[in-house]
Formats: sequence, C-alpha cells, structure tokens
Amino acid sequence: VQLVESGGGLVQPGGSLRLSCAGSGFTFDDVAIGWFRQAPGKEREGASCISAAGNTFYPDSVKGRFTISRDNAKNTVFLQMNSLKVEDTGVYYCAAAEFSCRATGPEYDYWGQGTQVTVSS
Repeated sequence: VQLVESGGGLVQPGGSLRLSCAGSGFTFDDVAIGWFRQAPGKEREGASCISAAGNTFYPDSVKGRFTISRDNAKNTVFLQMNSLKVEDTGVYYCAAAEFSCRATGPEYDYWGQGTQVTVSS
C-alpha cells in the first residue's frame, strides 16, 4: 500500500496550489482519503476529506477556499487550494481509511510521506 503526495511548493498569499494524492496497492474506489496538515510547532489538523461515495468534508478554516475531488480511474485525490493564507503553511499529508471519512488521524490506516506547502510573501 502506498500513498504519494505531490504538488506542494512556495506560493504568495492569495495564490493557489493543487495537491495530488496517488494511491496504489489497494482498491482505491473503496477508501476515503483525508488531507491533514501540520505547521511547525503545532498539532496535526484535518484539512479535508472525501469518502468512497464522494461525500466531502471541510473544517471551517478552509471552507470556501479548498476543494477536494477524486478521480478513481487515476487512483488520485486532488486538493485544490485557493486564496491561500500564511496560516495554511505546513506539511500536507494524505491518508486512507476504508469507505468513510474519520474524525481523527489515528483512525486512518495508511499515510503518505507529505508535501510541503509554504505561503509567504
């Protein structure tokens, strides 16, 4: 089982990035994919999730700015991040759990290695 994130980088405040999470080694259609982020010195927090059925969830901090989507034919989940803020800076991880989005990180079974997002002028 493998999850690989990509798409991170340095962007100015107000800019956009699109992260990708590519999965292999499991039936991608049957999993929920969550995005989490961790800023230096802070706890990891959820950034979004999409269930196997396509239901999406966002915390208030990113609602209206981030959009999660999935392309099961490509075994990939995308996180489109618009109107980025300095406080969006951190390492972004994707994680997989069977079928449904989970409330906390430890409930996810598999994790990627992370991709760095830096929002700075």
